[in-house]
Amino acid sequence: MPRPDAFADYVLELLAPLGRVHARRMFGGHGIYCDDLMFALIADEVLYFKVDAATQARFEQAGSEPFTYEARGKRAVMSYWRAPDEAMDSPHAALPWAREAYAAALRSRAASSTARRLTRRK
Repeated sequence: MPRPDAFADYVLELLAPLGRVHARRMFGGHGIYCDDLMFALIADEVLYFKVDAATQARFEQAGSEPFTYEARGKRAVMSYWRAPDEAMDSPHAALPWAREAYAAALRSRAASSTARRLTRRK
């Protein structure tokens, strides 16, 4: 029987060229971080990368779909999209997708920081 975290271990190996990548358990899955920034998640043994307006079209073109879940009878869609199949083949194939996800996460964090600063000034 495979260990429960075997897929997460594989994903960490796959994404290791990005930098100091680690996983944290969350909501029955894992958040995937580079340093302290979450840029991917694992749910039901599927890897999802962070997307934003600058990267979503590329994921759509690759046939990817967003991560969704049910909450209070409604479907919630998150800004994480399934890793394209080819990204799961090797670290070399995964790295461009991981870099885009990390860049999207950086932009998201910067936007959140700016919004917090503006809110505090009011």
